[in-house]
Amino acid sequence: MAEGQMKQRGKQAQSGAGKRQTFPSARVLHACFVRTLLVGAGFNTRGMQNIGLANAMDPGLRALYGGGEPLRQARRRYVGHYNTHPFWTPLLVGVFLGVEVKISRGLLAPEAFDSLRGTTIYALSAIGDSFFGGSVLVLWSLVTFLLWAAGYGWLAVIVGVVCFAALQAFKAYTFLEGFRQGLQFVPTLKRWDLINWGQRVKVCNAALVVLVWGLAWPEPFLWYEWLAAVLALGGLAGVVFTAGLSREVILALLVAGYLGYPWLERLVAGLFT
Repeated sequence: MAEGQMKQRGKQAQSGAGKRQTFPSARVLHACFVRTLLVGAGFNTRGMQNIGLANAMDPGLRALYGGGEPLRQARRRYVGHYNTHPFWTPLLVGVFLGVEVKISRGLLAPEAFDSLRGTTIYALSAIGDSFFGGSVLVLWSLVTFLLWAAGYGWLAVIVGVVCFAALQAFKAYTFLEGFRQGLQFVPTLKRWDLINWGQRVKVCNAALVVLVWGLAWPEPFLWYEWLAAVLALGGLAGVVFTAGLSREVILALLVAGYLGYPWLERLVAGLFT
């Protein structure tokens, strides 16, 4: 019976054969990849990035299924909740396209893919948030600030262009490998050990923050002021972490206190004169 269902799916997938494009073709793959760069354009609070994912998958799905009910069923698989780090979307779209090729040929049941889809998405989301969002992008920002503050703005621009180009190359590589290898590419990601590399980058970022303080600190440089600042910020970080306070609210209060300090100083001085 299972074999009969697989054959039936294969016949349904071939119903739009007259309208299909050649797949995989460079044109279709390029269209899918370019659309992954816009995955956040349709962000919403219900499905998160699902509109961007469905938009990126659509050229490949139309090339595979042509039209009709098979295309509608394939599109329906990508309109549910989807949220991961945007840098992983090219990889996931490549993997999903490779899986859709197997589904269109009747080699894989859609139900089997649905069970793997969520696990893969959210596992990559955790890695992406730690390595990209919490480590590499922070490193990029700190290096750019340090170069600009030190008077090497031209070098900061060059670093930005090189990093941006490297990011696009990374996305293109993972997209193509994801399409070629499918879920077999996941063990390769494990060998990259991105979680531990993210921890190493964070240690480097901590050292760069000290350099940022050194450039931004007003003269004269007094060691006890640095010590007081480190203790105050460390204590505040501990309070925010243990009490579960909003970091954004704390930051807003600190900025307001810094900007309002001269006015408060004059007010207090006026009370005693």
